[in-house]
Amino acid sequence: MASSRTRRIQKELADIEKDAKLSKITASPADATGDLTHLKAQIFGPPGTPYEGGQFVVDVKIPPEYPFRPPIMKFDTKVWHPNISSQTGAICLDTLSTAWSPVLTIKSTLLSLQSLFESPEPKDPQDAEVAKMMMTDPEAFNIKAHEWAVLHADAPKNATFSGVKPRQAATSAAAQPQQIDAARYQGYNRNLVDRFVNMGFDVDRVVDAFLFVGIDKNDGRDYILEEAYMGDITARLLGEP
Repeated sequence: MASSRTRRIQKELADIEKDAKLSKITASPADATGDLTHLKAQIFGPPGTPYEGGQFVVDVKIPPEYPFRPPIMKFDTKVWHPNISSQTGAICLDTLSTAWSPVLTIKSTLLSLQSLFESPEPKDPQDAEVAKMMMTDPEAFNIKAHEWAVLHADAPKNATFSGVKPRQAATSAAAQPQQIDAARYQGYNRNLVDRFVNMGFDVDRVVDAFLFVGIDKNDGRDYILEEAYMGDITARLLGEP
């Protein structure tokens, strides 16, 4: 007779399969034995991110205490992301540890992983090198994250994250009145502010965060912010207390 854990896993896999066309998430036993305690799942990189269209394979192991303990997940596909080890695929996600609840499922956890592509948390990294790049040079981070998605996850190439600026867009930007840009930056060096703008935040919000945290304008000159300030600014932008 199947155990309650086995019945639950079977039901969860059936639900994933039923909704696969909409969610684009799949999960099945890792090998031909049909062992339900070891699965291979697949999630897609969400639109608007460097991972867009990539197919990422996740290794899933179900512990004997499931659902009272979370599944053990790691990426088989190499990913350049601050919360995923670029070497081992280990994941830093509270849903897989302290925030786990028996009401959560394999599917909801995979959806959380997918959301992690859209909302990385460099202040709580699994990979310190990746997190540092994201916070100090977000454009370079986006380029490398996309390169890895193309190379390892078969993501289609996207000019937005290739590091090549479309000529028309560059011309339009150059034609904009510089005095308007200067007013929005309120005396801060544009490159300093744009490191956060390139993460997807609006110029005005970034400048507001700079003023709130008390960032030195340094007479309009560029400089590298200390990591503590980077964390405070990011927390302000993300609306954290």
